[in-house]
Amino acid sequence: MLTQNFWSKQSTREGLSGYAFMLPTIVVLGIFLILPIIYTIILAFHRVQVLGEVSYRFNGLKNFVRMADDDRIWIALQNTAEYVAIVVPIQTILALGLALILNTNIKGKSWFRVAFFLPTVTSSAVLTLIFMWIYNTNGLLNHFLSLFGFSAYNWLGDPDVALKGIMIMNIWATAPLFMVIYLAALQDIPESLYEAAAIDGATPWEKFWCITLPFLKPVTFFVIVMGIIGTFQLFDQSYIFSGGSGGPNNATLTIVLLIYQYAFKNLQMGYALALTLVLALIIMSVTLIQRIFFKEESLD
Repeated sequence: MLTQNFWSKQSTREGLSGYAFMLPTIVVLGIFLILPIIYTIILAFHRVQVLGEVSYRFNGLKNFVRMADDDRIWIALQNTAEYVAIVVPIQTILALGLALILNTNIKGKSWFRVAFFLPTVTSSAVLTLIFMWIYNTNGLLNHFLSLFGFSAYNWLGDPDVALKGIMIMNIWATAPLFMVIYLAALQDIPESLYEAAAIDGATPWEKFWCITLPFLKPVTFFVIVMGIIGTFQLFDQSYIFSGGSGGPNNATLTIVLLIYQYAFKNLQMGYALALTLVLALIIMSVTLIQRIFFKEESLD
């Protein structure tokens, strides 16, 4: 009995010590993460007046009902969905392809790894300004096309092209980050599996399909989920490209940019927070669907 009490008290002291070490992190997360989430959920059901005399008036589900008649929301959702559907698969496949190439014994692969990763460590705003210069009427792209006899084209002013320009920029800037993740995962695959497969007469394609891809399944799940979350949150590139308007003709209007416009331009904070909750639900739903599709995140 004495021994049991001793171990019980020691376990309690260890538990309290653990929580004491965790306390600063718990406080920071509570103040800057949990409380804002709770406050957002509450204000999403209110009409908030932020100028002059600040006021909060409960209006129930009116903010959410209003979304059904808001044409700009459907435009923003369509643009965002198109952006996600194109960027995520391409950047995932490109990242995997680059990782497979750099995992071989090619000459100068260390230099290539650094060169490919440079866009990822460059400021997003700087990259956007560079690509705006490339797409400009007097920019690099039109100058290059003029060498082949093509006339100058306003890439940034065409609603059918503007969003595609942002897609190209983000694929080029984001794929190297996922390439590094894939490369680390590839180097963890036991070489003995490939040797055994070669002895059995497996072709390179069979090795890739039966060994490489199954081992990369957890990493692929992570890459796709992070890609979806990142693309759904597209804001800064769209803001800089369009000057905050989402133009031309709402072609670069994304759901996060629309939330910004309602919150800080139209000062409809309650409605903007309701849109934020909808966006969060969309991202969580897509993530759960991905989890079901991949079934298991790890291999035994």
